[in-house]
Amino acid sequence: MSIRIKLLLSYTGMLIISLLVFVLTASLFTIAATGDIYSFRDFYKVHYQLNPLTEQEESIFLELKYLAKNEPDELQNQELLLDYDFKLKTVRAGLYVRRESNQVFESHTFNQPELEQNLPPYDLNNNQIRNTFNIGERFYAYAKFDFRFSDGAKGSVFVIHERSPFGEVIRKLLPILVLILIGVIVIANVLLYRWITRSVVKPLDILRNSAENIKEGNLQFSLDLRSKDEIGQLNEAFENMRKRLHESVQLRLQDEENRKELISNISHDLRTPITNIKGYIEGIRDGVADTPEKMDKYVNIIYSKAVDLDKLVDELFLYSKLDLKQVPFMFEHVDIVGFLDDCIDELHYVLEEKSITLEWDERAGQSIEVIADLEKLKRTVLNIIGNAQNFMDKQQKIIRVSVQASPEWVTVEIRDNGMGISSEAIPHIFERFYRAEQSRNSSTGGSGLGLAIASQIIEGHGGSIWVKSELGVGTSLFFTLKRKTNQGGTETHGDTHPHH
Repeated sequence: MSIRIKLLLSYTGMLIISLLVFVLTASLFTIAATGDIYSFRDFYKVHYQLNPLTEQEESIFLELKYLAKNEPDELQNQELLLDYDFKLKTVRAGLYVRRESNQVFESHTFNQPELEQNLPPYDLNNNQIRNTFNIGERFYAYAKFDFRFSDGAKGSVFVIHERSPFGEVIRKLLPILVLILIGVIVIANVLLYRWITRSVVKPLDILRNSAENIKEGNLQFSLDLRSKDEIGQLNEAFENMRKRLHESVQLRLQDEENRKELISNISHDLRTPITNIKGYIEGIRDGVADTPEKMDKYVNIIYSKAVDLDKLVDELFLYSKLDLKQVPFMFEHVDIVGFLDDCIDELHYVLEEKSITLEWDERAGQSIEVIADLEKLKRTVLNIIGNAQNFMDKQQKIIRVSVQASPEWVTVEIRDNGMGISSEAIPHIFERFYRAEQSRNSSTGGSGLGLAIASQIIEGHGGSIWVKSELGVGTSLFFTLKRKTNQGGTETHGDTHPHH
């Protein structure tokens, strides 16, 4: 059963219950007002018009009526009339008798000078012997009987009971009030049902349509989160799920693009040395290398290309294992100053052959210990410096290495005065196989994995790596390592990474 049907049934039930409560309340009110439990069934038939007297009053009226029919002259006997009036006074009613246009007897109960003028005219057929009348704001109910005295004169006997004017108002307006009250209840329930439907069913319909969109693969929409109730919380949770799904799809599409680009880049970078090797082997096979000098040259080139190919495969394998978190890190206490000093000595002569000056901002006699994997840290430094030397365009080529220490972290900076990196390329330089120089010419760039491997290694150390560069001026690459404390551990308080 749908929520809409359930709401409709619930509000219909509430409407019925409201009406039953109203009917019961009206019944109790009527009984309380009339004092007669049986009068309720006659209430809507103008009770006071049909039954104006109580049971005792009615009994006295019937006796008087009997006298009027059989001994009408007795109704001129003042002692008898006083006796009947006394009986009526005990039930808060009164007696009135008239002969033609003259008053025969009027009870002192009424104390109403205008009573005679407001009494109904003679009706010897007695078509209506019970009714009501008003004198100003006072309301009376009566039973009367018209007759003829023995001499033929017309006479009337009245048993009159003054009623509350509120009862007359209720008598006249109660049907209208009932209809108004029923209308108010119905309209209120309809409006309440509409409000609940709009605040519950409509958001659920939107939520269902959103689920249909997601099922069809459409995530380009958003939900209204203005509502703060349970439905709003559900919408918020659903919207967060949609955003996560959208992000997941975008990441999957991006991964797919990266996979395609990775395959393309691997194919290109593997095909180039393989093509060169094949070309030189064919030259040897065709007899182009017809002298020992040419043969040595061809063999050396083939060997060089095979070494490049082996290096590329090795870097690709290492990056894949780092990316899958399958490479164990053997952390130890390393003097970063002494470590960098050794690296500078190892690279000094190699870079000199390429006319590159390697400057080292050595901190003489200072030892700064960090927690690092020595082998992987060395690969990181070699990859960064190796990448920097491929993009030197100045006549005087300089690479400068420096260290800055804080209580928790050590920051290593490797700065060059090369061609620099564009601001568009900076966010991508740590991506695998990315090259700012898109032609992928091996003479102006490496495999595109060097900085990606360096980034994975530094992240494995719990540090961070970033770059600052200016086109035509140069590039500074920074990475951080955790510093060893005096107690032999690592600092864990303060910032987890230095600000950059």
